[in-house]
Amino acid sequence: MNNILEVRGLRKSYGSFTLNDVSFGVPSGYIMGFIGPNGAGKTTTIKLMLGIIKRDAGTVNIFGREADLTQNENIGVVMDTPMYVDEWTLASVEKAISPFYKQWDTKLFADYIKRFGLDTKKKIKELSRGMKVKLQIAAALSHNAQLLILDEPTSGLDPVARDEICDLLREFVIDESKSVLFSTHITSDLEKTADYITFILDGGIVFTGEKDSLLERYARVTGGLGDLNAEQKRFVIGCREHSTGFEGMVETANIGKLPNTVLTEEISLDEIIIFMNKGAKTYE
Repeated sequence: MNNILEVRGLRKSYGSFTLNDVSFGVPSGYIMGFIGPNGAGKTTTIKLMLGIIKRDAGTVNIFGREADLTQNENIGVVMDTPMYVDEWTLASVEKAISPFYKQWDTKLFADYIKRFGLDTKKKIKELSRGMKVKLQIAAALSHNAQLLILDEPTSGLDPVARDEICDLLREFVIDESKSVLFSTHITSDLEKTADYITFILDGGIVFTGEKDSLLERYARVTGGLGDLNAEQKRFVIGCREHSTGFEGMVETANIGKLPNTVLTEEISLDEIIIFMNKGAKTYE
């Protein structure tokens, strides 16, 4: 399978935080979710990829060659906060950014503005957060981008607006030459849209691959306080004990090493992040 984006050995140190040897690829024709708790390194990775901050080491290749993503019009970027002037109208936005793209499509931009119900006369400062995100997406999709990079675009949006954006991303990758890297902490959006997941924790990649493979690798486990001995507790990741029992996560390969008195069930992406983060903090 061809990767539209390849990140290899990406490193950056900030005092006590280090982004260490981050490597993953985004396959053509798919949506990859980029997950991890706050402070894990998601936004730092994206800024390094885009050249917003300088990397200490590593390479970023697009379409098989090293590229400056800030100068590549095949890339569409949607950040959590738009880099537009508050006093601009939507028409001013197009006037400001369209000269940077040889394949800018004015009609397509107008079509997206209409589809999203955006008022062209309003200024940026008058738009809601959801409208600002939709404006960025409209701009990103109006110059024939083949890769969309999104950093927390659905944060703070209501479920209807989030669902609209997820539908749009699914439409985008119907063309198998296009891909999406979707960084978000709202994992329910990824459970509906993502085909692949890259999971970053404390500046390092702990998983990258098919979403279903990650979900099948772990299970949620619960039981009574006396169900596990000290040896068996070692297999429970992020174990949390309460007055009546415990809960945690276990690798499915280790389920047989636990007593049959415990209950195992399917796990969500959200729970994987929570238990993995708690497990990491336990051994710091």
